[in-house]
Amino acid sequence: MNDVTRILEAIQQGDRQAAADLLPVLYDELRKLAAQKLAHESPGQTLQPTALVHEAWLKLAGSHAQSWNGRDHFFSAAAEAMRRILIDRARKRKRERHGHGLRRVDLCEIDVAVTTDDEWLLCMDEALSKLAAEEPAKAELVKLRYFAGLSIPEAPQALGISAATANRHWTYARAWLFSELKRMR
Repeated sequence: MNDVTRILEAIQQGDRQAAADLLPVLYDELRKLAAQKLAHESPGQTLQPTALVHEAWLKLAGSHAQSWNGRDHFFSAAAEAMRRILIDRARKRKRERHGHGLRRVDLCEIDVAVTTDDEWLLCMDEALSKLAAEEPAKAELVKLRYFAGLSIPEAPQALGISAATANRHWTYARAWLFSELKRMR
């Protein structure tokens, strides 16, 4: 049993110190996942990987009823928390009072405006929600691949499915999402 599993079991048994011990053990991995996710965001993104990890951790640790069945389940929950944070930020930026319709300007190159992909991210979230209603396992795979940055060998392990099944799910989900996003635009 590795350290993460041991700490997660201690948290489930009510050890308050165990929750404080978990973040230092997983911090580097969570930060790497956040950096991978943010690398796919638009150039105007102001959220840093460290901030995304901290916000996700607050969501995960702040939920007292939460319990994790091991490392893979924890990372699935972390991926979902990161997804929700990014979606909430995109929705917030889309609101008029938060600058929707305005373009971010790089002060070093004042004549070049940076475009954002908030609209695309919101469309992706809507399409992913529809996929989750029809095919929850496939949607979960997309969340782990897209929002947590897990590879095909890592994601099926987190979901408890074979690599072959993950490949089939991934192929289906990509085609389904492509069709849905094309229809939405």
